[in-house]
Amino acid sequence: MTDIERLRHSASHVLATAILKIWPEAQFAAGPPVENGFYYDVDLPHRISPDDFEKIEAEMRKEIKADHPFERMEVSRDEALELGEKGRLAALSERPEPSKFKLDIIENIPPDEKISLYRSGDFIDLCAGPHVKCTGEIGAFKVTSVASAYYKGDEKNPQLQRVYGTAFKTKKELDDYFAMLEEAKKRDHRKLGRELELFVFDDDVGPGLPMFLPRGAVIAEELEKLAKETEFAAGYQRVRTPHIARESLYKKSGHLPYYAESMFPPMELEEARLGERDHGTPASLYYLKAMNCPHHHKLFAAVPRSYRDLPLRFAEYGTCYRYEKSGELFGLMRVRSLQMNDAHIYMTPEQFEAEFNAVNEMYLNYFKLFGIEKYLMRFSTHDPSKLGEKFVDEPELWKQTEEMTRNVLKSSGINYVEVPSEAAFYGPKIDVQAWSVIGREFSIATNQVDFAQPRRLNLVYKDRDNIDKTPICIHRAPLGTHERFIGFLIEHYAGNFPLWLSPEQVRILTIGDDPKLMDYARSILHELRGHQVRAEIDESPDKINGKIQRAEQMKVHTMFVIGKRDMDADAVSVRIHGKGNLGAKPRNEAIGDIVQSIRERRG
Repeated sequence: MTDIERLRHSASHVLATAILKIWPEAQFAAGPPVENGFYYDVDLPHRISPDDFEKIEAEMRKEIKADHPFERMEVSRDEALELGEKGRLAALSERPEPSKFKLDIIENIPPDEKISLYRSGDFIDLCAGPHVKCTGEIGAFKVTSVASAYYKGDEKNPQLQRVYGTAFKTKKELDDYFAMLEEAKKRDHRKLGRELELFVFDDDVGPGLPMFLPRGAVIAEELEKLAKETEFAAGYQRVRTPHIARESLYKKSGHLPYYAESMFPPMELEEARLGERDHGTPASLYYLKAMNCPHHHKLFAAVPRSYRDLPLRFAEYGTCYRYEKSGELFGLMRVRSLQMNDAHIYMTPEQFEAEFNAVNEMYLNYFKLFGIEKYLMRFSTHDPSKLGEKFVDEPELWKQTEEMTRNVLKSSGINYVEVPSEAAFYGPKIDVQAWSVIGREFSIATNQVDFAQPRRLNLVYKDRDNIDKTPICIHRAPLGTHERFIGFLIEHYAGNFPLWLSPEQVRILTIGDDPKLMDYARSILHELRGHQVRAEIDESPDKINGKIQRAEQMKVHTMFVIGKRDMDADAVSVRIHGKGNLGAKPRNEAIGDIVQSIRERRG
């Protein structure tokens, strides 16, 4: 846990203390630090509202001023259960009602795991820690919001109130954070997505299933074009796979049972096996594809492979379906239907370093193109105590592949942090965190090393001695999914996309509607579209200021303003969104600049 996470974790205990001072009957579940803050889930008859935040904060300030030490106490399971039965956990004193959520948590702690409590003042909580030394070390804080949340995220469990807050070491950091939030509201991809007509959700289609309108589909097409050009130059081969598969495929790959909770329920189909006509054949279970890798592995196995074929790089913008819980869905960032910039690279152990570095280099080139200056690679490793449960039970291969990945990261000089127990079930992974221009953090891409699935699916190649060997596989998705990456770009650019990515690259605005002027404007439109420029013409009878205002509202990148003087000079007046009028240019020069900028993917 980082220093700021430790501070925020401690602040969550102070929050619970304050709530208990006001509402002594409150029952608490979990109170962890989270991205940009902390929360505590509380069961309370009173509905907490923003009107209550001031008095909660006042009680929190008292606890911080008291400078209570955080004291860690290890207890036996029986002692913890006894305290829970007496209502003493997440409480200021013993109470008639047991600490029901804490008792449930204790029941689910593994038998060999130590149980610890933390005391600060009168408040005692079941907690693994860590914390700051005393409440006085908690700096500037604020209670920010309250929402509903199911206990343990399960819709079958009781609905609790989730009270959010944030904390920083200094008031300046707190003020800067809220200034960033105000800017983030203006850049919210859900808000801009509606205003700029990029994407929609529809109740009849279903939650978490975005549909891209033409202007949004343009962005997806441009990203896909970028990926295809980049991957072709890097020696990737494109493949296509179906959106569903039999249960047997996912059992062989290991996704069932490890990944079952993230998959949509299966479809049961009665069918005869290939080549049979016996309608009495048992029904088959089919699953919507939640990942592309098993299908790509089958393509690897479809043809005999030699070491001379490796590395072999299969790429696909594959559509996947994942059953995210309804409470976790969030705009384009958490969806149930996603198109992934996916690829799988099959290689010998000797080729691993070069291939892994090449993938990282691809990431860095993309970051440069999109103006992403701050990023971090999160290197996730396995937990040896969870082999066979959360992770494939291959301890030696885990050590080997983690060490290989760690060495490449170190030698390449890439900024990374190591995170235990967050690997994929089949191998170590790297999650790419990127920060937008206003400092908001996003998880946008992933890069995974897989030693398990190739073995499970009997993928082999002949080595130099004609002996069957199992390849190592890298799963990589530098542009993540269309959905998440477009959501990031909307906020990163505040909807002001660079010219090559802009849904509407040029809009022609005429001053008046003289027939000759309109013919001149249409000839420019025809020429632009002949160069595959996304151009439109505003033929409304409105005044030029109204036309400009509409184009600015839709964040059209470039406007060609045309009056009689421009027509007579075979010119256009160029206006750039957010920059204003750049003056008149010869028609050919203006069009040439547009075409060249798009070709070079410049602003």
